Amino acid sequence: MIPPLTNTGLYSYLTAFVAFAILSILLIISSRGTSLGRRLIIACLATTLWGVAQALILVIDLPATVVQALELARTICWCYFLLGTIDSEREESATRIFPRWLWWTLVGVLALNILVWPLMAANISAIGNLPRVEPLLLEIRLISWVALAIIGLLLTEQVIRNLNSDQRWAMKYLCLGIGVVFAYDFFVYSNALLFKAINPELWSARGFVNALAVPLIAVSVARNSKLDIGIHVSRDAVFHSVTLIGAGAYLMAMAGMGYYIRLYGGEWGSLLQVVFLVGAGVMLAILLFSDNIRKKTRVLLSKHFYSFKYDYREEWLRFTKNLSNTTETVLDRICHSLAEIVQSPAGLLWSRNEQSTYVLANCWNMAEPEGREAKNSTELHSLERFLDETFWVIDLLEYRETPDNYPNLKLPDWMLNIPGAWLLVPLIIEQRVLGFTLLKQSSLGTSLNWEDHDLLKMAGQQAAILLAQYQSEQALIEARQFEAFNRLSAYTMHDLKNILAQQSLIISNAEKHKHKPAFIDDVLTTVSNSVDRMTRLLEQMKRGERANRVTAINLNKLLAETITQHSKRKPVPLLDAPSEPVTTHADQEKLTTVFGHLIQNAQEATPEPGQVTVKLRQEAQLCTIEIQDTGTGMDPLFIRDRLFKPFDSTKGLTGMGIGAYESRNYIHSLGGNIQVESSLGKGSLFRITLPC
Repeated sequence: MIPPLTNTGLYSYLTAFVAFAILSILLIISSRGTSLGRRLIIACLATTLWGVAQALILVIDLPATVVQALELARTICWCYFLLGTIDSEREESATRIFPRWLWWTLVGVLALNILVWPLMAANISAIGNLPRVEPLLLEIRLISWVALAIIGLLLTEQVIRNLNSDQRWAMKYLCLGIGVVFAYDFFVYSNALLFKAINPELWSARGFVNALAVPLIAVSVARNSKLDIGIHVSRDAVFHSVTLIGAGAYLMAMAGMGYYIRLYGGEWGSLLQVVFLVGAGVMLAILLFSDNIRKKTRVLLSKHFYSFKYDYREEWLRFTKNLSNTTETVLDRICHSLAEIVQSPAGLLWSRNEQSTYVLANCWNMAEPEGREAKNSTELHSLERFLDETFWVIDLLEYRETPDNYPNLKLPDWMLNIPGAWLLVPLIIEQRVLGFTLLKQSSLGTSLNWEDHDLLKMAGQQAAILLAQYQSEQALIEARQFEAFNRLSAYTMHDLKNILAQQSLIISNAEKHKHKPAFIDDVLTTVSNSVDRMTRLLEQMKRGERANRVTAINLNKLLAETITQHSKRKPVPLLDAPSEPVTTHADQEKLTTVFGHLIQNAQEATPEPGQVTVKLRQEAQLCTIEIQDTGTGMDPLFIRDRLFKPFDSTKGLTGMGIGAYESRNYIHSLGGNIQVESSLGKGSLFRITLPC
């Protein structure tokens, strides 16, 4: 089975010999005695001998059977290494690591080679003497070599697919190198099987192709000198392996048909062969990318090759990944995660609201059912009671055929008439049904067993936790919105109280001063200011938040205006400020409210003979405002526990109890601070610091 070679072939195989010889020496020197390392050394040594034999057959009369034996040994040694990689966890696992049928396939191919060997040896007397070989024996031998190449590719694919991220970093180049060798062998022998002769150019290039794998193997050895990797074969690995075997068998069948088309097609044979092979390749691509065929293959493998229908590790990982997918809404994630377990394409979600009735909460790839709006509160009572008592997964197809299997359950007609309605999966948390999901019928079959029901029920419990968390978050958001509105209302009421106090002061002084022009001007100014403040309050109530217009503020001017507004009450505050302007950044209205509140409190706490003084100072980047009075003062316990506590007032019905609280919060929001010093009977000092 060896075609005549040229000097190109000699250089090619000598390159493979030298490359693998160097690699073998390096592996032997750096070997740490691991089982997998020894297998790799054996495979490299076998390839070294194979390379030198392929080169020597060109210059000396080396028996062809020896070369073929080394060809077989090289392939078997690499399969032996890959099998050792896959089986390295056999001692730690009680289950079979690798499908038994693969072992029988490998044994069968080896037996075929051994059986045909004497017959082949009897017919081969010299290099390239292919015409003297019986056609049937040649085809059998070529088929066995193709099968060995496919097995090698299959083993390589299983190894690389089952590596974790760290192992893949260490082993990916080794698997790539071995995969290239087996892939090229498959190409060479498939071509020979098609044309009944080995292409000399392809055969000569094998040495260079094998040599290309050496640096890749060396990189993997450098990354992981122990080569002690544990691999298990998952359902996905078996699925991809079956896909690879099926593709290989398909290609072999198509190659055979192409050969006969060329043989019996006359002058159109070559053209028809090319068109047929291209069409076969397109058809293979269509089959491999068909989701329906892939899903049916998975179902077939799960039913007939495993004791359990599901790979629970993979199912749970995929289910958890779907639940945590932030690209979808929470309710979409729940429907999607449950639907994917049974390959359902769509679903509806009902959740229990605060009134303990079920309402349609989400539609995932499905339209809202007709006629369900007015019937949610009545016709779902039977379903609600049944789920609360049994926690069953309800198969609607089974319910239609044998409703007696679901005693005391009566489903509404509009639910049964939903196109494709299939399963009702309860979402259970703490022995309580929080909702349920209706899944649309899968196109892959409708037969469910106890394993499907148990998995769906368990997944429903996990999804119920996410639904409960979602409902809690929605309730919390609503509560926070009400809290924000209530807080805004309290601030607004406080501002309205201050406006009302100003208006009351005008009324109380009207009889005494109404004939004075200055008083009338002051009334107009006060009323205009009150109108402006009430207008802003209404705007804030509409927006649902307080305005915050931050500008540069001249504190000298602001304090002077605030004192003027409060000069009608005794004692009149005194301002002590520097001549140079002191500036800070804040909302002028809010800061005026803060100073006005503190000045007003100082006036209310100070008898008329007393004093209220406002001092302004600037030091470096800080400005200090001190509001000091000689009034009744406060004890330390009151300052600590009650002064800044919201809704705690000493003014009875006339006080809101949020003035000091609001003042401190706003000063803190500006990056400032407010301190209080007070003694009973001696007065109080409020010291405010703000960044200038």
